[in-house]
Amino acid sequence: MNELLEVKEFETIIGNPDYRDLYKCMDKNSFAELIEFIHAFDSDDTESDVLDFIKIGYKRNLGETVTFKNYVGLIQMKNNYQIQILPKIEFVNGENDETKQVFMKMLRSMRDFPSKVFTNANLKTNRMNLYDVFINMYLQEVRSIVKHGIKSSYARQEDNLTVYKGKLMVNEHIKANLAHKERYYVGFDEYQVNRPENRLIKSTLLKLQSISSSAENGKEIRQLLTSFELVEPSKNYDEDFAKVVIDRNTKEYEMLIKWSKVFLKGKSFTTFSGTDNARALLFPMEKVFESYVARNMKKVFNRANWEVSAQDKGHYLFNTLNGEKHRKFALRPDLVVTRDDGSVVILDTKWKSLINDKGANYGISQGDMYQMYAYSKKYNTSEIWLLYPVNFVMKDSGKITFDSGDGATVSLFFVDVVNIEKSMEELLNVLSQDRLTVIVE
Repeated sequence: MNELLEVKEFETIIGNPDYRDLYKCMDKNSFAELIEFIHAFDSDDTESDVLDFIKIGYKRNLGETVTFKNYVGLIQMKNNYQIQILPKIEFVNGENDETKQVFMKMLRSMRDFPSKVFTNANLKTNRMNLYDVFINMYLQEVRSIVKHGIKSSYARQEDNLTVYKGKLMVNEHIKANLAHKERYYVGFDEYQVNRPENRLIKSTLLKLQSISSSAENGKEIRQLLTSFELVEPSKNYDEDFAKVVIDRNTKEYEMLIKWSKVFLKGKSFTTFSGTDNARALLFPMEKVFESYVARNMKKVFNRANWEVSAQDKGHYLFNTLNGEKHRKFALRPDLVVTRDDGSVVILDTKWKSLINDKGANYGISQGDMYQMYAYSKKYNTSEIWLLYPVNFVMKDSGKITFDSGDGATVSLFFVDVVNIEKSMEELLNVLSQDRLTVIVE
């Protein structure tokens, strides 16, 4: 079986074929495997629960349901049934729905992605599932390494040779060559490509060759493997990963080693990892959105000589404990903007669709507002902004600003991820006008 089910964030998946016209439906056996996978899903974060992000529900007559919340990517079951979860992106200006292309563009902003070689033009993403897209990205990175020549290094070797080289291993020579005077048991250093990084890459290529469903990827893998003919596949992944040292001579391998760990050991780019029953590549949209906004904001704001700091550190909610100096409860806003005049603006990104209901506070979390108020006081600024993805119901809502009455304001801005650079230019313009308003007042 090699079926693919594509869903969007917050869409419901079922295993009951009687309701396939109302919901996204899997066959019963694959759906049961999905439920098993969710319960077996491993988390490295003791404060995280997979059920916070993948919700198992139950409806009368319908049976169990599964909904993905804020995590997107791909899950491949042991029977090769694939579930592709794409983010809920609204195309508010009449563009065609090209969610996958926009999502891949957003992923490029994350540090763990090989964006230096990946462009949407390189990939025919409409013909590939996400897993094959990620495989193709890995292959492009390998191709870049091969183009510049894979690294070699001196490795200590011992062998019983007919020619003398290196250093004679006396004890071993006596044991092996009492009846072979023409041989020498020697130890020597040999310059070779069979080093841990290359072994792991070859093992990854061999594994990807067996799991990729893309003919394009298969062809690329066969071509790349010819460059690794003198490299042995890794016999012990953990041992070889432990031997890898990333320094100025091996910097170009850093991304590949991270991705090899993903493919060889079932690791994911989240706090969650796959199981023996399935492979998972799931990405938290909160972090993807934050990274995407930060990268594009820096690009636009730097032109105005405004400094943008992501995940700013140094401020704490409390500075003493029992009268002694102890900084407690670190504050880490997503973005801190310092204008060219030294004034500071705090911005936090939230991957959530708000509702156009003033009475319900537009769906803004009370906890988020408490956090924004703390930022205002600790950073000594009245200019706090919450950045949400744009949606149809909030598209023409106008400016929304909450005022505490004691010097803290929280304003909302809606980011169009489809037209991100234009959206950041609009934000720059809004913050420039906001500064003028503060000066006048």
